[in-house]
Amino acid sequence: MASNLPDYVASAQPLPMSARAPWYKNTAQTYAGIMLWFVFWQQAPFGSSSAPGGFLAHGLGTAILALVAAALICHFLFYLVPGLLGMKTGLPLYIVGTSTYGVKGGFLMPGFLMGVLQFGWLAVNAYFSAWFLVSPFFKSMEAAKDTPVHMAVAAAWAILGAFMGLKGIKYVARVATFLPLIPFVILIVLFVSTVGGVGKFDTQALINATAPVATTQSESVVAATPLSTFSIFALMIAYVVGFFATAGAAGVDIAMNNRNGKDVHLGGLFGVAFSTIFAGGLALLIVAGAYGMNPTGFKGLNPTKMMGAIMGTTVGNVFMYLLAIAAFPAACFAAFIATNSFKTTLPKVNPLISCGIGTVVAIALAVSGWAGNAAQVFTIIGASFGPVCGAMMADYLLSGRKWAGPRSGWNMAGWISWIVGFAVGAVEFIAQIPGLEALAGKIPCPPVAAFIVGFVLYIILAKIGLQSKTLEMPAKAKG
Repeated sequence: MASNLPDYVASAQPLPMSARAPWYKNTAQTYAGIMLWFVFWQQAPFGSSSAPGGFLAHGLGTAILALVAAALICHFLFYLVPGLLGMKTGLPLYIVGTSTYGVKGGFLMPGFLMGVLQFGWLAVNAYFSAWFLVSPFFKSMEAAKDTPVHMAVAAAWAILGAFMGLKGIKYVARVATFLPLIPFVILIVLFVSTVGGVGKFDTQALINATAPVATTQSESVVAATPLSTFSIFALMIAYVVGFFATAGAAGVDIAMNNRNGKDVHLGGLFGVAFSTIFAGGLALLIVAGAYGMNPTGFKGLNPTKMMGAIMGTTVGNVFMYLLAIAAFPAACFAAFIATNSFKTTLPKVNPLISCGIGTVVAIALAVSGWAGNAAQVFTIIGASFGPVCGAMMADYLLSGRKWAGPRSGWNMAGWISWIVGFAVGAVEFIAQIPGLEALAGKIPCPPVAAFIVGFVLYIILAKIGLQSKTLEMPAKAKG
């Protein structure tokens, strides 16, 4: 009965078709802006690995194929079902999620979790943007890292982003559509400047150039083992999916602005898959081309750290400033999403208080340096939202490719599948607990493994009766 629904569900109104638009006016450009963020593509050549050669250890072809596989997984497994649910219902994630986690559990999952994790994104954004802003005043980027001025600018950046997210997001949105053109142009310029070396790229020369060196004269140099082909695919997919996971679930909110299934598919193929391949692929080509032109003239595999050597110090510094500026709307949007989540799940708490606490946490993560390990952050996010996306897909298929409607209480099929899936996705962190070290490296590609566990376990639990009953909406929004 509708009377059994909490107010936040009963009062939900679907977005009318008259307010929707083609995929190229909303979904594609929104996701393109996410994937063009420099924090993503600057680590695309190596992810979380420190092995010599990174993902290029077996050549460009292997690295690009791994990237394409990751992009397609993001589209088909993590975005498509949330996007279709948003389009078919016209309802936001925190309402659609009540089918998978129940009307009581829906307060926490996925709506509140999405809000909490936004402050992790705010911390990452503040850390890297501030680093780029202060680096030109130091001898090198590494010299600027984690300095008092870096941390001060990061704190100010987080505060300003949170303030704009609370008060001025409509003004930021006016320019956010155009700012992704900045990293787009920078990637093109860097590619054109290095493309002449792509044909001369030598994998072994790259491995030699990026192998560890002795720290003392008496120490023997022992080169680390490059990644295997399987490891390149597993780590590339884990890195890309970890970065994308929350954006995949947010496909409910993004694609609710679409008119039909074709819009959802095309918006994802161009905004998610193509943008991922474009940004990550150019990053791989830039690194390969740079080392092809000058095998000993660069350090590391990060294209943003190579900009000064490629373009000259002055242009490289300008590029760093432009990339930081282009990242600011993302900081504002993260705070904006968190604010909306907290307004819904914590309606009696002043958003200034809830988001203020979140901003303090974001500043702490940035100042401590934890936010600087982007791959580690992506792993946590992938572990959190991998099982969410998996369970949502299972629920969607079990319901006949539609939204089943809100379910009563706490839907245990969803919650148990999330708990187990999160444990699988976070296995590398769990392995840091004394006595559990043997778990390290035992599960390949944890974010995708978390998705699979969430998907399979939800189906099993639903079949044995752990799926709570559905409740009727006052005005049905099932598609």
